[in-house]
Amino acid sequence: MSAETDLIKLYSTRILALAADIPRTDRLDAPEATVKKRSPLCGSTVTVDLVMRDGRVAEYGQDVKACALGQAAASVVGSAIVGCSADQIAVARDALRALLKEDGPTPPAPFDGLEVLRPAGAYKNRHASILLALDAATEAAAQIEARARA
Repeated sequence: MSAETDLIKLYSTRILALAADIPRTDRLDAPEATVKKRSPLCGSTVTVDLVMRDGRVAEYGQDVKACALGQAAASVVGSAIVGCSADQIAVARDALRALLKEDGPTPPAPFDGLEVLRPAGAYKNRHASILLALDAATEAAAQIEARARA
């Protein structure tokens, strides 16, 4: 397969549709934690606002300034994250990283929609952008949990 065909496959119709319809793009008025992550390679950024109740995500907002792959990942995360625990978010982040770097298994539900990004595994320069939303959400949830334990 040629490099051009690989690139076309990477930017599938599904990835572009996800990137065009990112949910929860309104920032929260009173987040318990806000985390901004940036990919140094491409300059993509994702800022996440998070509120948790009873150990689960109750409110989520995100500002996404990323490539189509980072946008697609943020779209899946925004659709799936409400109701998740901090552990579920961290597991999803680790699973997405393994999917990209080691052709690992699909992230567990409700983040299994991230499977669409499997073709990006061959493009290491895109991995950081794809991981931004889950990296930021994992850190925000950890901050909230740490304050709750203190």
